[in-house]
Amino acid sequence: MSDNKETKREVPKTNSFWVPVAIVLAGAIVAGAVVYSGNIDNSSSPELTGSAEEALPEPPSPPEPGTEEFEVSVDDDAVKGSKDAKVQIVEFSDYECPYCQKNSETIKKIAEKYGDQVAIVFRDFPLDFHANAQKAAEAAECAGEQNMYWEYHDQLFANQESLDVASLKKYAKEIKLKTSVFDKCLDSGQQAEEIKKDVQDGVEIEVTGTPATFINGRKIGGAYPYEAFEKIIEEELAK
Repeated sequence: MSDNKETKREVPKTNSFWVPVAIVLAGAIVAGAVVYSGNIDNSSSPELTGSAEEALPEPPSPPEPGTEEFEVSVDDDAVKGSKDAKVQIVEFSDYECPYCQKNSETIKKIAEKYGDQVAIVFRDFPLDFHANAQKAAEAAECAGEQNMYWEYHDQLFANQESLDVASLKKYAKEIKLKTSVFDKCLDSGQQAEEIKKDVQDGVEIEVTGTPATFINGRKIGGAYPYEAFEKIIEEELAK
């Protein structure tokens, strides 16, 4: 083995007798291919024109954040900040959605910076393929009955990988909820209709995925950087 640690493969020696024979055979094959190709009828072959890009148009780009506007209701959902704030931020989200967890960090940063200048509302939009999202949403509403909605909301996103019912009850205990009341609320499914109402309201304003955030009705579809939210908030405050 050489000093540069390169493993080399041995090349087998060629029998000199077969070299001329191979050359003759190769020449015959090439000649036959030329004759054969000359006899092919190309008249029925379709003529290709244009580039691949012309044949396959690009899908439309998603709208720029804040360019679509909707009338957004808030129902009786929990509000962080001042209910009378000039800027209302309504987020449709799913506790099991990774991008929603990322978006929740952005919303938290907004709350810290703007305080009572904004009203932040969380509305549930659990996606069907997230097995635990519906029950997690119900659990947050149950916590809200004990005025601990946002504390429980944060607990769910902090533990997004464990949202089974047993874990939901454990988180209630950890934030000092009355567990007997919470467990009864969760087990009975009494908040299911509240979640259904959120989803219906979301569908009416063209929410098709999560997260979807509306700043004074201006839609941000997806988990955009903080600066995209800040720009729209500043524009709304300046009005």
